Amino acid sequence: MNLAKASKLFVTLGTVLTLAACGNETTDNESGSENGDTTQGISGSVQVDGSSTVFPIMEGVAEEFSIENPDAQVTIGVSGTGGGMEKFIAGETDITNASRPMKEEEAAMLEEAGIEYTEFNLALDGLSVVVHPDNDWVDSLTIEELSTIWLDTSDVETWADVRPGWPEEEIELFSPGTDSGTYDYFDEVVLDGEQINREAALSEDDNVLVQGVMGSENAISYFGYAYYAENKDNVKVVPIVNGEGEAITPSSETVQDGTYEPLSRPLFIYVKNESMKTNNAAYEFAKYTLEMSGEMATEVGYVALEDSIYQEGLSKLEELK
Repeated sequence: MNLAKASKLFVTLGTVLTLAACGNETTDNESGSENGDTTQGISGSVQVDGSSTVFPIMEGVAEEFSIENPDAQVTIGVSGTGGGMEKFIAGETDITNASRPMKEEEAAMLEEAGIEYTEFNLALDGLSVVVHPDNDWVDSLTIEELSTIWLDTSDVETWADVRPGWPEEEIELFSPGTDSGTYDYFDEVVLDGEQINREAALSEDDNVLVQGVMGSENAISYFGYAYYAENKDNVKVVPIVNGEGEAITPSSETVQDGTYEPLSRPLFIYVKNESMKTNNAAYEFAKYTLEMSGEMATEVGYVALEDSIYQEGLSKLEELK
């Protein structure tokens, strides 16, 4: 799947992807033949929004779901994790995608709105720090060095300020936007909740971040592993020093075995319990998502979970109906 192409589908915050198809399958109210055989098709609409990081998985799942269920319409929005949560809290969506766990204040607002929900794990991601391919001085970074690069209160302005011997060139920063779960995760793990450098260029579109790094030898950015994997020829990934003092490059293996820490993270969907009970299309799409997530995560560059986790999720989902 071409993520750079996919990213063009959500250049602005509110862009949505509607996946539907036409076909000859019967709907829930149609009979298949006069001899008593019937074909039950899935019809109706499903509203999904949220993380741009989770989008490649959901896009692939929705495409396959629409092929098998041409009378069902799945609309995928890409408002970022925070923006998707806002719509979920407002009751506008059946499912929201997230590249971080739900915040306490979001859970409180859902409770106030009377919306019950259930969390499901989809895959694992290795948040990837990248620089220009011609950057030949950065061979690794520690979390502390990342912090000094990005903190608004830091005195670091040039690469030489990070390590002696590196160029005295001003660092150019490109970051996911504040509605992004990737931003939230980086802010929590790297910056300890402090403000990101005010000079950073922010965008909800990961392809904009890739273009920013490609345009300057002194640039640095971070985004999900799938976007790095799609752009390996355009950007250079930076090994990150983990708690054992080893400089580790993100990969399926290092994310899965936990050595790429602390920048490995889980990806989620949250479903509205009421939708699972009253909207058959939403329930079937959520079920299909859990069935396909492992395969689709691998296809787009993320790391699949163990099969038992997906099976546990399917059992939990069935209990909601």
